[in-house]
Amino acid sequence: MHLCGSRLSGDGDYRDGTLGPMLNNDTLRSIRYMLDLGDVHVVEIMKLSGFPATREQVEPWLRKEDEPGFAEMPDTALAHFLDGLIIHRRGRDENQRPRPVENRVNNNVVLKKLRVAFELKEDDILSIMTDAGFRVSRGEINALFRQPKHTNFRLCGDQFLRNFLKGLTARLRGQ
Repeated sequence: MHLCGSRLSGDGDYRDGTLGPMLNNDTLRSIRYMLDLGDVHVVEIMKLSGFPATREQVEPWLRKEDEPGFAEMPDTALAHFLDGLIIHRRGRDENQRPRPVENRVNNNVVLKKLRVAFELKEDDILSIMTDAGFRVSRGEINALFRQPKHTNFRLCGDQFLRNFLKGLTARLRGQ
């Protein structure tokens, strides 16, 4: 589903052996570290969006791929976690009806939900990416937030999302 050849896209499986494709588990672990959340906090955040999570269910998602008991996190569970994170950080908007949770989550959805949760503007994202050592233009950022059918839409690649998470973590943890 990723486009090849673009700096913003790619599956993250690089010939130099650096990193393989990014899993939902990677995103969850990154956010957990970023916010210094315990397992119980992850469960509580998921429950904010109506997901009946348990600690026993979440623990395998937080393990590394090569650890015994690892389980791949489903898209719907990550979507619930990200929606819960928005509620956790910004509060529940009682004036709006709850939005349906995505059945399929890609890097663009993750990026959009993190932008909302942390109330980030375009300049914030530019700064985060620069701090992470990843140069990107305003046009490239805008392309990531467009509707998929828009002619200028671009898929968010794993490299972009990894660098964004790295830069946001550095910003929030004061590193």
